[in-house]
Amino acid sequence: MSHQLSFTELIEYDPGQPSITIPITLSVSHTRVNCDAKVDTGSSNCIFARSVGRIGTRYRDGLRLLVGTVTGTFVAYLHEVNLSLASFEFSSLVGFAEDKEFQRNVLGRRGFVEQIVLGLVDYEGKLYLSRYVE
Repeated sequence: MSHQLSFTELIEYDPGQPSITIPITLSVSHTRVNCDAKVDTGSSNCIFARSVGRIGTRYRDGLRLLVGTVTGTFVAYLHEVNLSLASFEFSSLVGFAEDKEFQRNVLGRRGFVEQIVLGLVDYEGKLYLSRYVE
């Protein structure tokens, strides 16, 4: 049996790097922050470094979330922001890590993967995307 998908966007990334890293923009109102984020379909949430939260949110005003990882737990605060990449922009609930030492930006299932259709050809560094519509 054969299945076919179609995509509206192609984002190329460096397949020689240890993760799939793509450029994104987070915004609240008129404040925008550009950063790189790692696509992580195994992550339940989108989590960003606390420094990325300088887009007009006071990070502790968000909903407190205890995030569990294979190495332990950490605290993040959830905020609704606009997430943009390629030609897409959508509202997402993302977390900003409490710990200043947390320096990763991760695009997880809630807030990112749930809003798109994703195709991946890792050997070629190609990430295909379309907006998910029911």
